[in-house]
Parts: sequence; structure tokens; C-alpha cells
Amino acid sequence: MPDAAAAARPAAPAPAALPARGTLLGFDFGLARIGVASGELETGHASALTTVHAEANAERFAAIARLIAEWRPVALVVGLPTHLDGREHELTARCRRFANQLHGRFALPVFTADERLSSVAAEAGLAEAGRAGWRERKAALDAAAARIILQTFLDTRRHERP
Repeated sequence: MPDAAAAARPAAPAPAALPARGTLLGFDFGLARIGVASGELETGHASALTTVHAEANAERFAAIARLIAEWRPVALVVGLPTHLDGREHELTARCRRFANQLHGRFALPVFTADERLSSVAAEAGLAEAGRAGWRERKAALDAAAARIILQTFLDTRRHERP
């Protein structure tokens, strides 16, 4: 019998749920900032894009609306935080709500992706790239974490395709 945490996790999207080509936007949701990345289904490559620094919902969704108008994605991906053992994190429900709001506001398919350790990996990558100071890394951290979330989603999808 599956455990409750496994049952609560959303199933991976079916490969047919997305077209072979198109842009995706990925989000690393946080209470103070939202990291954003873009990715291409055809190439399977994601890149850090920007960080939304607004805390008020109206400002956040206005910034996201501008990004959606500019990038014209076929779907959106939201990182879903869980503990290392798969249990829900304090922000898990808020990230699901954010994903639901994106779907409701923009009428695009929204997928969630495991974001465990994405910020840790993003920080390590930025340090390796020569961003030595914390302040310098902090400015790019959320977008870099969004890139890792979106890249993981693209990699998983690539391995699931027939």
C-alpha cells in the first residue's frame, strides 16, 4: 500500500500532454521573490530569466503577465518543495495555490516539479561560476533555482518519451 506522502504528490505529466515544440516558463515560488526561467521543449534546455521582486500579489501577477505576453509559453512549471523524505514542506500548499492561480489567470497548463535542493544546487553553481560574494549570488539565486527546476522537468520528460 503506498504511503500518504506518495499519494499526495501529483503524477508526472503524460508525455502527450505537451507539444513537441514550444516555450515553457518555470517558477521558483518564494514569499519575498519568485525566480523565473525559460525553457524550450524541442531542445530540452532551460535558462535563468529573471526574478520577480514584488511581494504584493497584484504586482507579482502583473510582472508574470508581462513575461507570458513576451515569451508566449505553451505551459508553465512550478517548483514544489518537499522535505528530502518526500513529506510536504511548509511552502508546499502555497506553491500548489500559486500553480492553481497561474492556471486560473492565464489559462495555460501548469505542471509541478520536484524542487528539492534546487536552491542549494543553484547557489553552488553560482559560486562555481565565480560569483564569490553572497550579495552577488543572492541577486541571481532565485532565477538560477527556477532554471534547475525547469531543467529537471525537461530532463524527466525527455526520459519518459517513447
